[in-house]
Amino acid sequence: MGKNVVVVADPLAADALGQLDGCEVRHCDGRDPGALRRALRDADALLIRSGTRVDAEALAAAPRLRIVARAGVGLDNVDVDAATRAGVIVANAPLSNVLSVAELTVGLIITAVRHVVPAGRALREGRWERSRHQGRELAGSTVGIVGLGHVGTLVARRLAPFDVRIVAHDPYVSTPRAEQLGVTLLGLDELMARSDFVTVHVPKTPRTDGLIGDRELRLAKPSLYLVNTARGGIVDEAALAVALKEERIAGAALDVFAIEPAVGNPLLAFDSVVATPHLGASTREAQERAGREAVAAVRKALAGEVVPHAVNGAAVARARELAATGAPEAG
Repeated sequence: MGKNVVVVADPLAADALGQLDGCEVRHCDGRDPGALRRALRDADALLIRSGTRVDAEALAAAPRLRIVARAGVGLDNVDVDAATRAGVIVANAPLSNVLSVAELTVGLIITAVRHVVPAGRALREGRWERSRHQGRELAGSTVGIVGLGHVGTLVARRLAPFDVRIVAHDPYVSTPRAEQLGVTLLGLDELMARSDFVTVHVPKTPRTDGLIGDRELRLAKPSLYLVNTARGGIVDEAALAVALKEERIAGAALDVFAIEPAVGNPLLAFDSVVATPHLGASTREAQERAGREAVAAVRKALAGEVVPHAVNGAAVARARELAATGAPEAG
């Protein structure tokens, strides 16, 4: 019996790939659909990041494929339903970048409230605009965290030493858990009305698409800075642009956008907006962790073991069980 074939379609850290002892590792350019399909003809596993799109056509070209492992969090580039129908496990690395995203969030808050970007630009252009760019201290302000999961919790812990009041909105978090973190749970409307900073840390789902829109922004204080390092589209960009134009809020700090690359996005025209090109997971440490977690998922899948971060593992296991017994699938 030959070695398992693992196709690497996006760049991954060499030390992570070194854990694939005993496998035949092949590289391809996942951005080329034709090259990807050719590489998958006899592949047992596929390792990707965000550059490779794994659609139904790619999966159909991979009769031996057992797992698609994403070295990162988002799975927008993988047709999970098609993979499930094909009996292919899809796994990600959900905890690989949480620390990097939390640190960037805190950095963006400080950068925005101290006007670092416009003040620095003026200085480079020969203007000493010290008084024009007077900022505010964080101490004594109220920070609202929308989503108190892994990243939101890390943000709360890192902001606490700044002597801020921390409130949060998360219907899935209990009051005792919030109290452990020194956080007060509020409804979204009350959080928007009370906060000087609102930072978003929820996944992108149909329920959270446009979660922060015109109605929510009209509840905000003029001192509000809105921060989004989660996913583009959770904040309604058109509504945010109107709020900024009418100076109903103080500013925004955005690492993610509804359409990326966001070159030409109207929000970039505002001096009150700090913008970065989806840098949340762009640290050496996060990329190394993501690679290691994805490779670990591949190793477990090829060994027939349970894959901890499989998003469709239960469905695939059930389908395989039914196929082995010859029983028809329910539904």
